[in-house]
Amino acid sequence: SWGTGRAVSRIPRVAGGGSHRSGQGAFGNMCRGGHMFAPTKTFRRWHRRVNKNCRRYAVASAVAASAVPALVMARGHAIGEVPEIPLVVGDKIQGLSKTKQAVLALTALNAISDVQRVKDNKKIRPGKGKRRNRRYVQRRGPMIVFDKNQGGYKGFRNLPGITLAKVTAMNLLDLAPGAHMGRFIIWSESAFGALAGWFGDFGTRAANRNYLLPSPIVNNSDVSSIINSKALQAVCRPQKKQGTRKTVTHNPLRHKATMYKLRPYEQLRRRMVSTAIQARLKVTAAGKKWKQAPKPKKAKKAPAKKAAAPAKKG
Repeated sequence: SWGTGRAVSRIPRVAGGGSHRSGQGAFGNMCRGGHMFAPTKTFRRWHRRVNKNCRRYAVASAVAASAVPALVMARGHAIGEVPEIPLVVGDKIQGLSKTKQAVLALTALNAISDVQRVKDNKKIRPGKGKRRNRRYVQRRGPMIVFDKNQGGYKGFRNLPGITLAKVTAMNLLDLAPGAHMGRFIIWSESAFGALAGWFGDFGTRAANRNYLLPSPIVNNSDVSSIINSKALQAVCRPQKKQGTRKTVTHNPLRHKATMYKLRPYEQLRRRMVSTAIQARLKVTAAGKKWKQAPKPKKAKKAPAKKAAAPAKKG
């Protein structure tokens, strides 16, 4: 900065002379062209540790969700003409080393429409990311899971939106992109058969690693049928009758029905007032002077006689 005594703020300034830029405030976070306050660091704590059992449970849940057609369609996958979900095909798909062969295989499975959907939705990224080596954004298409890579990686890797994985190393971010479960997965026959060895079954530990799937809390998830069953209804108390509802109270000065209930003469009074007003308007419209009806005179009371004063004693 230029220090004190120059009637300018103490802010770092561009050195030198001979241009408009020299002498301008710069470098500070409040200046034009300056740096940001507390710049972000590359050594930020990017990752979080998660227990291995939780990670495996999440992968198992994502794999199970991929077998529910409603969840797969909710993610946006075009599976309307796919023969079945989950889609399991022969092991020949692991050896398709040419892209032309891969396209023919997907066409035969009616899964090429999901790849075409990805291709049609490719767009330029909004913002500064387009000049930071991530220019395009696109959707996710089918995920193909192999047991062994026999050249199939080369055949499918050039198709847009397709993710390739081995059954022994499935990534949760690929199974549930954006934390949305229901990825459209095409399994090879051997890969689908190997799932039992890696995840086991309920009550049976996995053969290839020390892992046991968590047992479900309820055996029957149809709660409505359990509640309405005869055995449960026999021990339940009968349903309570619905009590009388609380009536809404109204302000009688604003609510006519409430006023007529409290003051029965009010309806007649209002009718008489409106009739008198109409009569007055009719008379004034004819050019005559309106005379209000005289009020009835009250009867005068007779004056009370004064009591005689007591005689004085002399």
